[in-house]
Amino acid sequence: MLVVLVLLPVLEKAFRRCKRAVGKSLRMDETYIRIRDEWRYLYRAVDKAGNTVDFLLRARRDKAAARAYFEKAIDQNGEPQTVTIDRSGSNLACLASDQRQAGSAEQGPPEKVSEQHCRQDHRAIKRQTRPMMGFRNFRCARIILGGIETMHMIRKSQMNDSGKALSPARQFYSLFA
Repeated sequence: MLVVLVLLPVLEKAFRRCKRAVGKSLRMDETYIRIRDEWRYLYRAVDKAGNTVDFLLRARRDKAAARAYFEKAIDQNGEPQTVTIDRSGSNLACLASDQRQAGSAEQGPPEKVSEQHCRQDHRAIKRQTRPMMGFRNFRCARIILGGIETMHMIRKSQMNDSGKALSPARQFYSLFA
């Protein structure tokens, strides 16, 4: 387990350097993850094509958590043209208070397909974490979820492989080359 906790951040950092750019229309949602018998919040966003934009595990679902997620996503992927969110108060408060994003937020999906992109993407993460029966501490959960998300992005071919059609295994091995 210790090897995993050391290598997964290295894997995630190597992947971020060669991650393909995502679209400018984001669909953001959060899902619940059990850590030591308490629910924590995994903020995630996908673009119009279903590519994972970014993720962030937080202890609370509040304005500060939503702001931290949006700042991380914007820093690493650029400013989006539109952000589609659910009607949670924390997300609305964050976007309303941020002057850069105030005019580009949509309150809820304009169509059912918009919401489904994010929910279907949650399903792959839940499928990996459900057999684990929760995590023991927040730090380990953050690191392991980072590895799961990174592998999920590799499987979705979000790595910039310079025109070569590499299998997910080859993409993974190329991160360490």
